[in-house]
Amino acid sequence: MGATLFLAHRVPYPPDRGDKIRGWHLLRHLAARGPVHLVTFADEPRDLHHGAVLGEVCASHHVAWRGKPQWRAGLEALASGQPVSLTAFADTGIAARVRELLARGGIDTIFVFSGQMAQYLPNRADARVVMDFCDVDSAKFASYAEIAGPPMGWVMAREARLLSAFEHDVATRVDASLFVSEAEAALFRAGGPAPRVSVVENGIDTAFFDPDAAFDRGAAVPGFTFTGQMDYAPNVEAACWFAGEVMPRLAARGIDLPFNIVGRAATKAVQALAGPHVCVTGEVADVRPWLAAARLVVAPLLTARGVQNKVLEAMAMARPIVASAVAAEGIEHRGTLSVAADADAFADRIAALLADRDAAEAQGRAARACVEDRYGWAARLAALDAILDRPHGKAMAA
Repeated sequence: MGATLFLAHRVPYPPDRGDKIRGWHLLRHLAARGPVHLVTFADEPRDLHHGAVLGEVCASHHVAWRGKPQWRAGLEALASGQPVSLTAFADTGIAARVRELLARGGIDTIFVFSGQMAQYLPNRADARVVMDFCDVDSAKFASYAEIAGPPMGWVMAREARLLSAFEHDVATRVDASLFVSEAEAALFRAGGPAPRVSVVENGIDTAFFDPDAAFDRGAAVPGFTFTGQMDYAPNVEAACWFAGEVMPRLAARGIDLPFNIVGRAATKAVQALAGPHVCVTGEVADVRPWLAAARLVVAPLLTARGVQNKVLEAMAMARPIVASAVAAEGIEHRGTLSVAADADAFADRIAALLADRDAAEAQGRAARACVEDRYGWAARLAALDAILDRPHGKAMAA
């Protein structure tokens, strides 16, 4: 079997946030099939120092620092007519490394993880090309445009329009376009040309995320726990909304458990929520103690795409969960999530689960069983093997 060129917008290690979790499992899965050459970006200093781990998995790895300021990416986008999502990741060193690897020969698969990296695909390639869009990024920007005022509304609408055109153009030129859920795949198909679209869902490491596993329970505080990267706009929005809209409704019912916001890189808006009834932890070494201690896990996302790893992790930890409709979308949860449409419904679902501890624990156990049955990584990536094992055509022909 030939080698794989794996293009990723972010170093897929450590697997401590949604895109890195998917990227890491894909990378290891591909490496088990044959040599993998990783070309990727680091956007935080620690990601420049994972060479030993990457060297154990990859035949080679090239990590470039992504330090381009957003204002510069925006100016380049305006000058070139491209979406900012592409100019922000445009790098001559990355382009040169890709050309070098392809010129050597022996690459039979190019795996592109995230649409920003599709700009590095050659005009023609003899290799199989698999494009993992994960989510429909252009739809995310369209959602932002609907709620943003001027001038950001115009900026987001422009990004959505240009990025959608780019995504669909790429889809016509690759052997397979992957999405994390059928809902995302259907959304993409509805937006334009979408041949050879497949679904490869996210999985979960059920041995690691196991309530009976041995791990330091630490000083985690029981309460309503929300996990995630806390400089990611949808997570910031969710944390602020839950603190501002749901917590007062719970207080009015005499429920005073704390809201635990667990995740790294908390923005000033998230940090400002900290107080007697809101705990902002910042980065934690292990999220499992906070999930294990949680009376309930909440996923109050107002904007979401694809499958939420944070929800799968909480399910695997056998916790009762109250989630918004968009946070639950794409997960075949078989009724093991309590889904709430608005702040009143969130308060109602939380109050009901707190009032019936046995029912809450039963819901958590059912969620764990669902994940074990449905979301192990080996089972999820079988769909990728089927794609990689079939013959490929001249995907990138001009």
